Amino acid sequence: MSVRHSLLALLSEGPKYGFQLRQEFEASTGDVWPLNVGQVYTTLDRLERDGLAESDDIDADERQRNFRITQNGVEELARWLRMPPDLTQPPRDELVIKILVASRLPDVDVYDVIQVHRRYLVQLMQQWTRLKEDEVRFDLAFALAVDAELFRLDAVVRWLDAADGRLRRSRQESTTDITEEVTRIRRRTGAHR
Repeated sequence: MSVRHSLLALLSEGPKYGFQLRQEFEASTGDVWPLNVGQVYTTLDRLERDGLAESDDIDADERQRNFRITQNGVEELARWLRMPPDLTQPPRDELVIKILVASRLPDVDVYDVIQVHRRYLVQLMQQWTRLKEDEVRFDLAFALAVDAELFRLDAVVRWLDAADGRLRRSRQESTTDITEEVTRIRRRTGAHR
């Protein structure tokens, strides 16, 4: 998530103070992603340094400075909104790493690891669904954020299902390969059961 660009978007609506930006950021994201006020001021200082935002009085206490977007900021925001995120590299997903590691450990039941995580994700999806049912009528931003989270969790559950299936097929193929090799050796040597 780009706090930098989100703050630029809020500033494009008109001048705002840092604390006001924090409140509006949280409201615009359905209060799903809380934002530290210190992060707001650090980001505003960087935006100002980069010429994307400006404030009334640079010497004033940062809590009393009123920020607005510059023309460069407007152009940067427009570029960011139209640029697809870089998804060419898979993220370092902790769950994926756990399953990969568990599949290599002889004393670990990888299927149990998958089931534990699958159960947890389904519970999370149920919690998000209940929250959505309670709040969706009142807050569009929250409903959209929850939808995104539900789709993400569903994709992870589907990946776990696919990993489970692939691991089971791989194990069956390995067992079949060993059985076939033993049969071939027995035939060559004339060994009997």
